[in-house]
Amino acid sequence: MTDRRSQAHSAKATARRELGRGERVMPGVFRLRLALPWPGVPHCNAWAVAAGDGFVLFDTGMHQPPDSLANLERALAMCDLRLEQTRLVVCTHAHSDHYGQAAAVVARTGCELWMHPNHQHMTRMAEDPDAVLARRLEIARQSGVPAQPLREYAAERGSRQSGISGVIEPDRDLLPGVTITTDLGEWTVHETPGHAPSHVCFFQPERRLLVSGDHLLGRISLYFDYGYTPDPVGEFLHSLDVVERLGARLCLPGHGRTFADVHAHIRGNRELVRQRLASVREALAAGPLTAFEVVPHVYGDSLSPQNTHWLLSKILSFLTHLQVTGIARRIAGDDGRPERWAA
Repeated sequence: MTDRRSQAHSAKATARRELGRGERVMPGVFRLRLALPWPGVPHCNAWAVAAGDGFVLFDTGMHQPPDSLANLERALAMCDLRLEQTRLVVCTHAHSDHYGQAAAVVARTGCELWMHPNHQHMTRMAEDPDAVLARRLEIARQSGVPAQPLREYAAERGSRQSGISGVIEPDRDLLPGVTITTDLGEWTVHETPGHAPSHVCFFQPERRLLVSGDHLLGRISLYFDYGYTPDPVGEFLHSLDVVERLGARLCLPGHGRTFADVHAHIRGNRELVRQRLASVREALAAGPLTAFEVVPHVYGDSLSPQNTHWLLSKILSFLTHLQVTGIARRIAGDDGRPERWAA
């Protein structure tokens, strides 16, 4: 989830939905470009890495009936691979565009799924979407979102599918010390929460390859899952330090093409976080504001049914980080009034 996606959600989809495409980026590594339903973000990446008589599948794409699995198969076929050759599925995190087809792939191939254990932020949504929607609406109400936009968001969100083919628990928890064996060598697991509590990156040290999921993207952008951990922004900044120490020279991201200037992207992410936090602080300097009132100071537009959750998640994450670091404070709401934030 990114700044770019948040902005794009405010526009109607006009482009024809893309088909799955596959390409070899280096011997034994294949990029699988899979369609997404989001305007401005038409695809995500899964990565197939050769392993014995098959391959390890890093991420799966989103479940979009009736043809999303067929698009994955189409992308694999362009690389002279078949879905039945999947020997293992590993997910960078439990967002629908990375975990969504895991259950379907496992059912077809009989392989295992490995994922970080802190995946409840997505599996709860698939298991009880009404409860998750109610929680989001209450957070939005407490953040000062007016009643009419809340009703529009509830109607828009209630019409969506989860993007998950089925809730499936991992066969193994992806934690530091676990390795994934491929023909390119072993990949190490590195916890990188912030974007999502379940986020991990994978590193192949001999070739200095990084499968980054949504932690690092070719186009620098930010999104944080709010409400599951104490300080998503602080966790994201620490995760940048974790990845920087690896010394990767080629990044295989969750969206967009590969890129080699990994350290420049890390610096760019730090700078964008700094800019966003500065904008929030400037907004609060004028007096206590609701999170809803902070949004236009940072993003220059108001909330819509399409971007309500994304923008509020980011603003609340920035405000929480400023609270954790002693720069802002939360003023509890009462008598039905929303909470506010002050410098």
